[in-house]
Amino acid sequence: MLSQTVIAQLRQAVADDGVLTSPTDLIAYSFDGTFEQSLPDAVVLPRDTEEVAAVVRVAAQHRVPIVPRGMASGLAGGAIPTAGGIVLALTRMNRILELDRENMTVTVEAGVVTADLQKEVEKVGLFYPPDPSSIKQSTIGGNIACNAGGPRCLKYGVTGDYVLGLTVVLADGQVLKTGNKAIKNVTGLNLTQLFVGSEGVLGIITEATLRLIARPSFANTALAHFPTLEDAARAINAILAQGLVPATLELLDETAIECIEEAMHLGLPRDVEALLLIEADGNDAQAVGREIDTIAEIGRDSGAVRVEVARTEEERNKLWKARRSVSPSLARRAPNKLGEDITVPRSAIPEAIRRIREISRRHGLPIVIFGHAGDGNLHPNILFDRRERAQWEKVELMAKEIFQVALELGGTLSGEHGIGILKLPYMREALGPLSLEVQWRIKEALDPHHILNPGKVLPGK
Repeated sequence: MLSQTVIAQLRQAVADDGVLTSPTDLIAYSFDGTFEQSLPDAVVLPRDTEEVAAVVRVAAQHRVPIVPRGMASGLAGGAIPTAGGIVLALTRMNRILELDRENMTVTVEAGVVTADLQKEVEKVGLFYPPDPSSIKQSTIGGNIACNAGGPRCLKYGVTGDYVLGLTVVLADGQVLKTGNKAIKNVTGLNLTQLFVGSEGVLGIITEATLRLIARPSFANTALAHFPTLEDAARAINAILAQGLVPATLELLDETAIECIEEAMHLGLPRDVEALLLIEADGNDAQAVGREIDTIAEIGRDSGAVRVEVARTEEERNKLWKARRSVSPSLARRAPNKLGEDITVPRSAIPEAIRRIREISRRHGLPIVIFGHAGDGNLHPNILFDRRERAQWEKVELMAKEIFQVALELGGTLSGEHGIGILKLPYMREALGPLSLEVQWRIKEALDPHHILNPGKVLPGK
């Protein structure tokens, strides 16, 4: 519980309507895209960097935990205030501050929704490639904090590849500016990338300068049906070995196919182990067409029993409907899901899926697997009913076993969702003691009183 003195100081730091303390408001800001929940003591909604700095100074003075939050679409519990304190919601900071067409950069506040940014830059022929599945809800600040990816990251890279500079409020309320519009900048340590993926434990990102590229004019899509996972994996490696880098290379396993077909009746095959959704894009229509045709031929040579190639925008949207329908379709199977995010070497994808299926069989709960196959980023979704205590106990064991599979196959805990609290218990095994010690030294140098998003990313010593 915050004292009235702290509340009064927070109301001085931001406009009066920017401090929320009613039980209803606290509940509304107590959860994110997971099933975890914990109440804050207050919610503060600043309008600019100066107000964020003022709030942090209050928190620092009184040693109050402070948890930055965007649209709370995160899937690792990173925005949950597990230690109470202040939730700092940055959604009012949603302005595009500058769109520089000549230098192909855009400077935005942290609360700008990713899809809104993409629409604005595309109006002038530019392109911001990162495309997390939560693109219509998630904010740029949250994307940077988790280094979000998406289907296009095989060709275009993840969020961090487009971050040129940041404005960050440190734990004492000082405002740090890193980087600039210069594409090449190796002056001093790369502080910009230090904060990318840090999930708010080192500083609070309030503004970002992002690199843009020219918008591709054409895109072609194919959907390849494979009788076995091995065939699909062979196709993935054969495509990339030919020097082809599709914009997207998405995998759906047979359980995902079944869920989608049960819910949407799209006519998907039920006699295959995998579908690959592949898209090529570029600025030359003929070149893009040749690329997708070559990819389709490689798919057939690798064992695909059928390859559908979209020739119109309507056909393309129809093919994409299957991938976009995964998450909605899962609700028909179970009221809850734990959407995990592991990465393994591409060659290990079939073995990873086989082991995850065995985990599902052994524990008796379905696991749906889909993801960005081109870079080995799999999303196993455990379906369950949290009202059933026995099921929830199984989910915890299953998640641990899934992470163990990733580590044993030379992979890691996360490719784009972050660590938050859900993956915290597995960090020691994933990184080892020295890596964690170095990260703790950085944390303590920047946040000696541990007020910034405590209990996230770094396990306790």
